[in-house]
Amino acid sequence: MKLLVVGATGTLGRQIARRALEEDRDVRCLVRNPRKATFLKEWGAEIVQGDLCKPETLGPALEGVDVIIDAATTRATESARLQQVDWYGKVNLIQAAEKANIQRFIFFSILNAENFPDVPLMDIKHCTEKFLTESNLNYTILRPCGFMQGLIGQYAVPILDNQAVWFTGESTPIAYMDTLDIAKFTTRVLDVQDTENRTFPIVGTRAWTADEVINLCERLSNRTAKISRIPIGFLRGVRRIVGFFQWGWNVSDRLAFTEVLASGKPLDAPMDEVYTVLDLDPKDTTTLEAYLQEYFSRIMKKLKEIGYEKEKKKKKKKTPFKSSES
Repeated sequence: MKLLVVGATGTLGRQIARRALEEDRDVRCLVRNPRKATFLKEWGAEIVQGDLCKPETLGPALEGVDVIIDAATTRATESARLQQVDWYGKVNLIQAAEKANIQRFIFFSILNAENFPDVPLMDIKHCTEKFLTESNLNYTILRPCGFMQGLIGQYAVPILDNQAVWFTGESTPIAYMDTLDIAKFTTRVLDVQDTENRTFPIVGTRAWTADEVINLCERLSNRTAKISRIPIGFLRGVRRIVGFFQWGWNVSDRLAFTEVLASGKPLDAPMDEVYTVLDLDPKDTTTLEAYLQEYFSRIMKKLKEIGYEKEKKKKKKKTPFKSSES
């Protein structure tokens, strides 16, 4: 079985590629810039250049492929609009997969995407789900809602650096999941026939509000966070302003996602059926407490080592001249 991982240089995609390679699977990765994917080649993956927005590049990339795992999405820093990649690009990929008679198509959406038609990213994910289910492909749709890895830059690092932690006054509980666990679920889907033509939530052990995550980070780091709450009305105003200008379209689309975070509707779902179908043990899923504990343990140890080395250098510089005895 040959896999094509799309979005393999991203936070989730790279973990899926790595997990599949560790399981001795045949992995090919579709990338726009091969120079940014050298680590995938070093891991043992085959690299093929292609672009979802250029359908003529997809045919060659799909030659000999049995399964597509689509974990690609535009980044907030990219100039391409969400619609270009996350809609037209995915339509191109699904149509190319049909022509190539791909056996299986695994797509990553977002939990509860259908409930937010006014949020571009959510609406596009939902429309892509519908397009995929109406195709001739044998599909599986996985719906995560948040990665634990994203909490490091959002909360942990600012707290350690004594910088402000920014978030909206309202806080939606989110069931974050470690991307390593999501990768494990993904490769397991490949081997379970009962996952064909079905949609599954892929969420963590419990949902956390922003305040709860901050409190956890404070306890584990033994530091106090500087909290700055941004009124949701202010973000809505910024979104309307930047939306008037072409250079701000992608920013505006991303700011719309704050409506999800401020909705108060928990991004969480029952996982009992998922664990049963995939024959996985819930106890093996990483909790947020364990994930952040491991992170802070490593970083605090490193900070102590750096402080110790700095202290040693200071002492060497202050070494006094040896006194002579008469």
